[in-house]
Amino acid sequence: MEKIYYIGFYDTYEYQNEKRTGAPSGRNKMEYIFQSIEKNGYHIEILSPAWTAHQSGRFARRIVKISDRVTLVLCSTFGASNIFMKFFRKYIPICWLFLMLLLNVSKSDTVISYHSMDLMWPVYLAKKIKKFKLLLEVEEIYQDVKQYNRVARKMEYKIFEIADKYLFSNDLLNKKINKNNKPYEVIYGTYQLEYDRKCKFEDKKIHVVYAGTFNPRKGAVAAIAAAEFLPKNYHVHIIGFGSQGEINNIKNIIEKVSSKTEATVTYDGLLKGEEYIQFLQKCDIGLSTQIPDAAYNDTSFPSKILSYMANGLRVVSVKIKAIELSAIGNEMYYYDKHDPKAIAETIMSIDLNEPYDSRELIKMLDENFTKNIDKLLRC
Repeated sequence: MEKIYYIGFYDTYEYQNEKRTGAPSGRNKMEYIFQSIEKNGYHIEILSPAWTAHQSGRFARRIVKISDRVTLVLCSTFGASNIFMKFFRKYIPICWLFLMLLLNVSKSDTVISYHSMDLMWPVYLAKKIKKFKLLLEVEEIYQDVKQYNRVARKMEYKIFEIADKYLFSNDLLNKKINKNNKPYEVIYGTYQLEYDRKCKFEDKKIHVVYAGTFNPRKGAVAAIAAAEFLPKNYHVHIIGFGSQGEINNIKNIIEKVSSKTEATVTYDGLLKGEEYIQFLQKCDIGLSTQIPDAAYNDTSFPSKILSYMANGLRVVSVKIKAIELSAIGNEMYYYDKHDPKAIAETIMSIDLNEPYDSRELIKMLDENFTKNIDKLLRC
């Protein structure tokens, strides 16, 4: 059986102290995908060029045996405190990845690459030289989210064109990118079903949670603002990640809204692993409060929705095509107008006494993806 290489910014909890780059959501999805592939009997080698965020210190190249069939190779990295050294800290791992592909991957192998503006250069060049099969995992079109120079924008579409097959994060990406009808599969996020931990807050309040990035272009601010229009029996929790400036901004907004509302609003930090799962399960409603007219909405999928559903939460979401047309579209509680009062009204419209079982749908998606990823790799 051919070997599978998986490229992305991935590390294990064992080495979290090294502060390697990569969003928690991206790592979680990579983990789910390689575990699904492993179930079909494949051997996978993860090549991670993730560099450290430390300002000093050195971290050696590591080979980590994750399971009998999965091995992680982490590049060596070093801390940097000035612009000159930060440049090398970032681009030495990118060059390392290029050399790893040239020296280790054969034409008969498959490379799965997490689409990234940093990873696309070494992957594109190595694909041109070694002619391996490229399965591109496209979470979003980055130029829809952020301004890039003309060369980078052109290169992003070149990596789309050179791929042999795709993993898309929503159904709309296929129409936009896959012009030649190449094989593809859609995976909205992590279909990791979580059993009921039987844990709830014991204060008789309705607990609402926003989990995710604090990037101002995303929905954390809208989630906080909605709390102003909720009564005192609601508690809105904000958990997630961002730069220190973004975290400080979130705390300031929470403080302002708390002074105007009877509801409770709290910042509960960045939670991971079992702590994150148990916190979600203590809550009742999850918020996916993206800006509805943002360019990235048609080319991305808010994976937090799957996390909420896998843990049994009801989900309040902005009404956008990527969600409406998905396999989980009928399970959402939508708001049409992107303002705090409309979000609050949708939250309050949910009857928690009605029967609800989101886990059954997640279980079905998991079973289907495990079968379909095998077909995609074999075609």
